[in-house]
This record gives sequence, C-alpha cells and structure tokens, in this order.
Amino acid sequence: MRKSLLFIVLSIISSAMLKAQVITSPDKNLTLKFELQSNGVPSYQLTYKNKQVIKPSTLGIETKDVPSFLDGFTISKTEQSTFDETWSPVWGEQKEIRNHYNELLVTLAQKAVESREIRIRFRLFNDGLGFRYEFPEQKNLTYFVIKEEKTQFALSGDHKAFWLPGDYDTQEYSTVTSNLSEVRGKMKAAVTPNASQTPFSPTGLQTPLMMKSKDGLYINIHEAALVDYSCMSLNLDDKNFVLQSWLTPDAQGNKGYLQAPTQSPWRTIVVSDKAGDILLSKLILNLNEPTKFKDVSWIKPIKYVGVWWEMITGKSTWSYADVPSVKLGETDYSKLKPNGTHAANTQHVKEYIDFAAQNGLDAVLVEGWNVGWEDWFGKSKDYVFDFVTPYPDFDVKELHRYAASKGIKIIMHHETSGSVRNYERHLDTAYKFMVENGYNAVKSGYVGNIIPRGEYHYGQWLVNHYLYTIQKAAEYKIMVNAHEAIRPTGLSRTYPNLIGNESARGTEYEAFGGNNADHTTILPFTRLMGGPMDYTPGIFQTKVSAYNPQNTSFVHTTLAHQLALYVTMYSPLQMAADLPETYNKHMDAFQFIKDVAVDWDNTWVIEAEPGDYITLVRKAKSKEEWYLGSITDENSRIANVTFEFLPKGKTYEAIIYADGKDASFDKNPQSYAIRKLKVNSKTVLKQFVAPGGGFAISIK
Repeated sequence: MRKSLLFIVLSIISSAMLKAQVITSPDKNLTLKFELQSNGVPSYQLTYKNKQVIKPSTLGIETKDVPSFLDGFTISKTEQSTFDETWSPVWGEQKEIRNHYNELLVTLAQKAVESREIRIRFRLFNDGLGFRYEFPEQKNLTYFVIKEEKTQFALSGDHKAFWLPGDYDTQEYSTVTSNLSEVRGKMKAAVTPNASQTPFSPTGLQTPLMMKSKDGLYINIHEAALVDYSCMSLNLDDKNFVLQSWLTPDAQGNKGYLQAPTQSPWRTIVVSDKAGDILLSKLILNLNEPTKFKDVSWIKPIKYVGVWWEMITGKSTWSYADVPSVKLGETDYSKLKPNGTHAANTQHVKEYIDFAAQNGLDAVLVEGWNVGWEDWFGKSKDYVFDFVTPYPDFDVKELHRYAASKGIKIIMHHETSGSVRNYERHLDTAYKFMVENGYNAVKSGYVGNIIPRGEYHYGQWLVNHYLYTIQKAAEYKIMVNAHEAIRPTGLSRTYPNLIGNESARGTEYEAFGGNNADHTTILPFTRLMGGPMDYTPGIFQTKVSAYNPQNTSFVHTTLAHQLALYVTMYSPLQMAADLPETYNKHMDAFQFIKDVAVDWDNTWVIEAEPGDYITLVRKAKSKEEWYLGSITDENSRIANVTFEFLPKGKTYEAIIYADGKDASFDKNPQSYAIRKLKVNSKTVLKQFVAPGGGFAISIK
C-alpha cells in the first residue's frame, strides 16, 4: 500500500514537472507560464491583466555540429526566486533605478544525449519579461555552431506595428506604421537605398519592434546584453502572426560560434496598457550587468557643437583636395591643391571653439581632420585611414592648446569606412594619440560594407569588435559614440563610457531628402529602448538650400520641435547641430539649448502615443530645475500639461518656447514665440502645437 501511494505521489510530481511552471510579476499584473509541449518541446506564454500578450510559443536553438536544442527535453529541476535592489547609474534619465523581479530557472535534460542539459532563465518584472538560454559547463558540450535560434513570439492578433525592414547592415530606414498583415505588401517601398544594406526577408523586421494590440496593449520586443552573439531580428509569419528570432549570419552563413559555459542575450518583452510606461521602462538596463569600472569619474555627459552639419548639407567638405584617389603613407598632401571647401581647418575650428566657450558648451566635434577622405566612400578600401595623420591645414597641437585655454574639449572622429580590420590594426595608436592631444571622447563610424568582406554590421564578429573598442577605450579613459554600429541593448550600464550611439535614421537624413514628420515621435518607443541616441538635434535653419543652393531638402519639423528634442530624445551626449552663425540669429531660442541639462534625477511622461505625440518632463541632476519637451507628428494638436511633478507649495518661473500661431514644419518652420509664466503643482497648461511642431519649457 505504501509503495502504491509513493508511486502515485511520484507520478503526480513527475506530471507536474511536465506541466506548467507559473510565476507572476511582483505587482501580479503579468503571468508567465512555462511548459513542455509534446515530444519535449519547451514553450512559454505571457499574459498582462488577463490579456494575452504572447500565446504558447516554442523555444530552442538549432545547431550544425551537435544535436540541436529543440525537443526531447524533460524538466530535471526548477528554481524560483525574488530579487529587489535599487542601483544608481553613472548617467541616465533617473538617478536611481529599481531592479525588482521574480525569477524562474528551468533546467532541461535532453534524453537523446547523455548528460546534456540547457537552462532557460525567466525574469518577470512589473514592466515585462526577459529570458535567455544558458549552457552550463558539461561533459558532452563544449564548442558548437548555431544554425538558427528558434525563439517564437506568437502574438494574439494583427497588431499595429512600428517597424523597420529586417536587415543585416543598417537601421537607417524610415519607420513604417501598419498592421502586421500589411508588412509584406509594404516591404519593397520600405527598403530605401543605403551605403550598406542586406535585407533578408519580405517579412523580416528589426528590433526594437513596437506594437499596439487591438485590445489596447503596448508591446515592445527587443534584446538585452548582446555579447559574443549575433544580433537578433524577427521573421514574421503573417498568416498566424508569429514572430521568430532570426540571427545575423557570418560570411560562411553560420549564425554563432559558442563555447560552454555561455549564454544567449536576453530576449525582452516590455508590455503595458499605457504608452508612457514603455518609455519609462528600465527592464533592458536591469538585465545587463553592473558597471565593470571602479573609477567612473572620467565619464561625463557632454553638450557639444561640431564641424558636421555644414558638410552634411554640402556647404563644406570632409576632404582637403579634389583628386580621384590617394594612398595612405604615399600621397604627399603638401603638393595637392586645397579645394577651398575643407571645413576642418585650424581657423574655422577655432571659431567653433569660441562659440562653445561663449555659450557654456563642453566640446567641439571635428570631422574630416585626418588624411584619406578624398576616396574613402564606397571603395571597399582596406588601408584607408590611420587615425593620427592630420591634413596640412589642421594643426593638432595648436588646437589642443587653444581649446584648453578656453576650457573646451575637442571630440575625436574615427571613420572606419567599414574597414574594421584596419581600425583594430590602428586602435591602440589612435587612442594613445587622443590622450596625448587632450581628446577624451570619440565618434566612430562604420559607413559602407564591412571588411573582412562578407561580414555584416550585425553579426557576431562585429558585435565582438564593437565591445572590444569600448573596452579598449576604457583603458585610456575615453568615451565612445559609435555610429552605424549595432543598435544598443543596455550595455551602457556595464560599460558607461558607451555614451552614445547612432544606429538609426538620424538628423543627417533631413539633408538627404527628409525624415517623416512622425519620425521622432516613434524613435523613443523603438530605437531608444536599448540606450541613448546621438540624434544631433537643434537645427534652426530648416531649409538646407540656405547652406547649399543645390540641395532642396528641408527639415520636417518646426524650430520649437527641435528644442523639444533635447528632452524627448534622451542622450547624455547632446549636439547643438546647426551652424554658429545661425544660432547667433536666434539667441533667444538658443537659450533653451544652453540651459537644458544632459543628466537627470527623474523623468515623467505627461502624455504619449507612438507615432502621434510625446510630452516628457525631466528634473536636472542635483538641481531645482525641470525641462519639458513636447512634440507631435504632421498633425496640429492641443497638448495638456499638468505640473504635478513640481514640489507642492512652491512657485516657479517657466519659460515656454512654443510654435507661433502660423507655424508649420513645411510652410513656416521658424515661427516661434517665447513667453514666461508662473507655475506651481496645480497649474494646468493647454498649449497649441503646430503640424510637425512642439514646445519646450524650462522651469526654475
């Protein structure tokens, strides 16, 4: 009788292990369910306030050289735990971040392979879910090659999506807003020309992918802590609305080379019934490791100007001479005729330094200072730059002296032109050169197809390269702002010298035909989920022809919208991107750029809807100052601002930089009005916002 009872009990336990393992978020709104389907296939599902976010979705990794991690599993162990801490970022949108989650760790044994196991770790926060695959050290698993990751995200319906075409080399596309069922029909038009691009599927999508369900849930899918692994995109089954992970391959078509013990990046799902909660989520940061650095005193948020926009518009050039080709180390630049349009010359850079010093800015970015720009673009040229040899008209020592005398730093520029092998060849020498000449920050670029040829911008090899440059820069106490690199996944928590990234369609495209008027109302819900963007706002002269009569492009925002971007497009690295002579004509509006902070104590979302509008307010770090930014798409609106974020019982002066009554992004973008207002925590403001417009408020 006792043996029968014991058998029944063990059978119940065994059955339970085969059935669902359930955890809830700390606030009980989210529920995760894990179970093994038939034939031992792992699966999970996720609900939010009893609404389905992810339907039963399978998990697994297909390999090439060892049996795949797809099926035949049994649950050998489950562990549940709770974690709750508060940590302080080196810089950020708030001075303290709570990291609170409930965890489920499932250990799976694979019957077909003796003594082989895989673990799947789930962390359920109040704002979403993170999970990853873990491969512990074990007898029958050392090295293995990934053919494809088979993670599914089975959606509950045909969601509205804000998407970019899936591509191994670029994110510099305009966001398309459509239902998922319309992706296939809109893909061809969405894939616009780029210096390097490799779209992979008629329904391929990039992350972060922002969606809104028919029942009002906002859902964002991305990844966190991307290290030694290929970037994940998503491939859409547009009949069943199932997204499946799609890793970036290498030149041989393989999608990853791993050695146990190791783990995948976290797959993240941020969800809420409020759009503002998506903007405030710190889930991706929380899934990254704490900072690796003991000393972070050298890492400083920066507000800067730069010799950049005049070259983007075509007013000036990066190159020193107009010749068809040059060879590094062989071309004698002293014998070349200067073209007269080279912007990075000593006298001109001094003008930018003077402007920065006069207006309380921190630094000046200089592009085109080093030899090799004459034939760098689109040539798949390996030995293109050495990152230490200046043009004849750029005096490194004198500019170092002059900038230091004014209290200004110069930001270095390293364009690799996709020749990653060449950059690594010169990296130590280049960083030493920076230290010797007073540079403590670098903007790097990866324009064009990658060398080694056949590798992609988002493959494992490049992922490892980007991290290598950040780690190497830290040895020299250098901050990094990488353009055309992998989109961020929260690694700035671990490596806070990663102070900025581009990895999206930035302001430069306003000079290449323009960004859509809704562009910056979407980016905070997509690209900025993993980390800040060097968007380069602050363009006051929105007609590009004012600088280059041959260029008829125009900026698809009002001037007041440009001011608001300093708040809505978070970055600890903010550029005043227009030319000093233009700012000198609008010093009343430029005052906001001078005043606005780049590091924050706290952030509140007043109102938001992806693709339509955003109103954010932030409190400056360690100051009794608040800055508000509000932007809209191509439609005018009335913004409703409450000032409940202010301390009760106190009155403050607000300076409002708003669109003029006749303003619009396409007809009258420079119409703005500035007024002052006394405000307190009970104040309610209704503010007109023009088409493509916005407003900014400083409160002191």
